[in-house]
Amino acid sequence: MLTCWPTGAMVDHGYHLSTMRRWSEVCARIAATTRTSEKVATLADYLRSLTPEELPIAVTYMTGRPFPERDPRTTGIGWAAIATAAESLVDAPPGALGASYNLSSDLGQAVADLLTTHNHEPKGIAPTLPQVDAAFSAIAAAKGQAKAKPLRELLERCDPQTAKSVVKPLSGDLRIGLREGHLEAAIAAAFGRPLADVQWTGMLTGDLGLTAGYARDDKLGEAELALFRPLKSMLASPVADEAEVITRLGSPVWVEDKYDGIRAQLHKQGRDVRLYSRDLHDVSESYPEVVASAATQPWDGILDGEVLAYRDGMAMPFLQLQARLGRKDPSEQMQRDVPVIYVAFDALALRTGRARKVEPLLRLGLRERRARLDALNLPNVPGMATANLLTAATADELSKVFDAAQERGNEGLMTKDPNSTYSPGRRGYGWLKLKRPLATLDCVVVGVEVGHGKRHGVLSDYTFAVKDDRPGAEGRLVTIGKAYSGLTDKEIATMTTWFEAHTIRRIGRYHVVEPAVVVEIAFDVIHHSNRHDSGFALRFPRIFRLRDDKDAREVDTLSNVEVLYKRHESGRRFSVQARAGAAPPA
Repeated sequence: MLTCWPTGAMVDHGYHLSTMRRWSEVCARIAATTRTSEKVATLADYLRSLTPEELPIAVTYMTGRPFPERDPRTTGIGWAAIATAAESLVDAPPGALGASYNLSSDLGQAVADLLTTHNHEPKGIAPTLPQVDAAFSAIAAAKGQAKAKPLRELLERCDPQTAKSVVKPLSGDLRIGLREGHLEAAIAAAFGRPLADVQWTGMLTGDLGLTAGYARDDKLGEAELALFRPLKSMLASPVADEAEVITRLGSPVWVEDKYDGIRAQLHKQGRDVRLYSRDLHDVSESYPEVVASAATQPWDGILDGEVLAYRDGMAMPFLQLQARLGRKDPSEQMQRDVPVIYVAFDALALRTGRARKVEPLLRLGLRERRARLDALNLPNVPGMATANLLTAATADELSKVFDAAQERGNEGLMTKDPNSTYSPGRRGYGWLKLKRPLATLDCVVVGVEVGHGKRHGVLSDYTFAVKDDRPGAEGRLVTIGKAYSGLTDKEIATMTTWFEAHTIRRIGRYHVVEPAVVVEIAFDVIHHSNRHDSGFALRFPRIFRLRDDKDAREVDTLSNVEVLYKRHESGRRFSVQARAGAAPPA
């Protein structure tokens, strides 16, 4: 058990109860055990010892974030500013942090190692959690290179272990084996509250730090659904095939196209409309035509859906939509070049007709929620639509629906239990996603890179290429993508030994290797891109298998890639319910 010192007490390390150093020691204890019960007990004991001011900060950092998930702020601090802060603090030469990082693939550990190597001694009193929170706020408010100054001032007061614990939430990379479920269980145990109540409040608020405060004060029942406080999106679990869908969901299942856009939650009250991305950031300014169209409607509430690039009944490739991602106040020309549509597939809260307030719908079944959504008549609203809904009773029927969807250029299907409730932030089995690769390509590995996390120390990130068969190209290899997943740990270890023995040259963490290993790459979408030499890029590439039976001279050609691209783009159409010929207003 942790010792719970009274507030204001000092301990033999010379730090206060609420210091970041103590938070880091708790993290170290959590990381040191694989037993869930020990993780939860350690964390619960720690949470009980914190003041009302400290509690939400400590919990937020335990989620691996500097701010609560629904907080729109970001620190905006990158590698260069962190390196400047750490290297200048100990008079280390430029590049020293990068060298430390190459040893661990862990930015927090790299900062700690750098400070240790240069015998850094902290100055002043160790920072408390509220002081770290204030420093993170200052970093978020600063611009450009000025972000390094508040971080340097913070690190100056930290010993190496505390510096490590500062950088980890700052960089969003905690790596202590702590899941959200562990945190929820620890909050419930710390304050003697029902776990289900903690989970429900966490889903409604999207803020486990705030939830911990509610639990401490026995106010979990006071949490309410509120407009303009975005909810986490309900997630779908992947399944292998159509038979698994029917086994898990029963018959019949509801089926929707899996759209190639961005998930967006629409909140509306009167003429005030806002769109929130899956990471809960306000993206309303990027899609003013959707906001303007929704503002004219007579209902209030929260919808879940997708923003698609859409023209004349055709969904445009995601690459087209990318031109509008993060772009505030897009010009009228941009809106004409890349028109968008909001496709709703769920209603989370609504006030319609003469109802006095918005009614939460989360605990209603999907069948009832969809009926409420359909009653809004969105297909008759320019720039808005509802997802096309089909049913399938057997695996064979579902397979036919999938084939038709793939013919339209769709990457997959969403299958749903019509009786499922909406669980924000949860990946259960009420919604399942069914995907097949668009195709596979045989490619040759031309570069590998040291992995991160549990794959530090092995070469697990593969850059691969196809053969350029255009006249005059003489069969040169041109890169088309990079994949991190698909091989087992044993296969990666075996291939690491081979790649190390066949490295042509090293560029930092990257190895240029002899082009001899052929891999079959599965992917969902192919599009033009200047990122790779081939002029194409693959979306969601993964290694399907090693092709020991193939020689590098047998890999696919650029002509093959061009054929796949044209086939995919020629049929690209999503099923939505929208007014014929409707286009978003300019």
